[in-house]
Amino acid sequence: MLDAVCDTSPLLYLYRIGVLDWLPRLFARILVPVAVVEELEVGYRQGYDVPSLRQLAWLEIVDPHSLPSEWLTADLGPGELATVALALENPTYILLLDDLLARQMAQAAGLNVMGTLGILLEARSQGLTECIRPLVGRLEEAGMWMSAELRQRILTLAGES
Repeated sequence: MLDAVCDTSPLLYLYRIGVLDWLPRLFARILVPVAVVEELEVGYRQGYDVPSLRQLAWLEIVDPHSLPSEWLTADLGPGELATVALALENPTYILLLDDLLARQMAQAAGLNVMGTLGILLEARSQGLTECIRPLVGRLEEAGMWMSAELRQRILTLAGES
């Protein structure tokens, strides 16, 4: 089983579709930087339905030792910056991340990146669900934008086209 570093959006989307508990079944160790915890806590204080990460025993809240200075000028939020920096310090971990710019930067740095849809595909391949089609629909209802092409590609990869 692989280890992961996780950004805000996969945690939020998986929580909103009711499958956040899949993460510890898919990954042996899951690291989340303090900036991600704080982003979700701000959302909670503003009245949003978000997971309370500090209550999840399977999740480790860890900050990176440093942020790459060349990345500080990038148009990334504090959560993405801290998550990518933590993944750079743990290069064998899978980086769970949806933001396109952050994904491109992480992949250019040689990191292995998986988004929320990839997590659903992995859950299906591991037998946690027989069908991801309804979950993909619930992700869209929860606010995740995806093109029709991407939706079809994910369902094809899942054997559900």
